[in-house]
Amino acid sequence: MAEESKLPASKDSAQNPGILDWHPFETFRRQFDRLFDDLPSRRSLADFQPFDRMMSQWSATPPVDFVEKDGGYEISAELPGLDEKSVDVKLSNGVLSISGEKSEEKEEKKEGYYCSERRYGSFRRAFRVPEGVDVDKITADFEKGVLKIRLPKTPESKKDEKKIEIAAK
Repeated sequence: MAEESKLPASKDSAQNPGILDWHPFETFRRQFDRLFDDLPSRRSLADFQPFDRMMSQWSATPPVDFVEKDGGYEISAELPGLDEKSVDVKLSNGVLSISGEKSEEKEEKKEGYYCSERRYGSFRRAFRVPEGVDVDKITADFEKGVLKIRLPKTPESKKDEKKIEIAAK
């Protein structure tokens, strides 16, 4: 049987429990922080995050609102930085698809600082067109980075709607 050995505890280790603890990740973090402390500019790591800023400005799937209004439906898609030429809206087999592509290059030069960013991305959103939509009268407008698609209801589908009274008991 293997012989067990116990290390004596001193008063220092009882008062400072961290002396006997060894945390390799904590040691690595301190060394990493010291590396950036030695840089001449002494800038914060928050200043070196162009990728995070880029990702927060451009999402792979843009936010879309789908709302039913009196005469039909309206789809609004937020597409910042795009124009109507880089967006396609298509209707095929009862599915309305919105797609587009964005490419941007940015270069920033300051004293002791150079940043060059390129970002490319494409997206595609698809929606099943509800029954009762007049597909020949669908329209799309693009203004200030917002795409609005209007899907008007057919006159027959408007007539099918009936308000039902609720009786109190």
